[in-house]
Amino acid sequence: MNKTEMGSPASGNCSSGLQNYGSESDERKRKRKESNRESARRSRMRKQKHLDDLTAQIAHLREENSHIVAGISVTTQQYVTIEGENSVLRAQFLELNQRLNSLNEIVEIAGGFWMETGQGGGVIGYGGGGGGFYDGVMNPLNLGFYNQTLMASASTVSADVFNCC
Repeated sequence: MNKTEMGSPASGNCSSGLQNYGSESDERKRKRKESNRESARRSRMRKQKHLDDLTAQIAHLREENSHIVAGISVTTQQYVTIEGENSVLRAQFLELNQRLNSLNEIVEIAGGFWMETGQGGGVIGYGGGGGGFYDGVMNPLNLGFYNQTLMASASTVSADVFNCC
């Protein structure tokens, strides 16, 4: 064996210097690994917290969505009900408007007939000998408004009926 192999002072110093350098390097590697592990752990925790927050947000949004869907359902049902009522009211309006037009025509025809025959009014005995005034349209008191033609236009009535709210 030579001196270098036998552990001469020169080789011992070199070897112990490498060992010190190796242990410092190992210590840095170990600290770096530990730091990396801690950083990875914090990263996993942040990811888990983010996932939990998103899951809670999903639950909240689903609940809010179900409330909105329920509200839409109620509103739709109310709309259908009101639309049905409006349909009935429109049909009644048209029927009443037709009746009014027919009655106005009858009053016009009757008024013209009474004027032509001279039965527009006069004092005659009406119903049991009382000296009442009879104008030919069963108006024994000759009330002026009683014989007036009812006039209403579809636009006037529809504006009142359909714009009431």
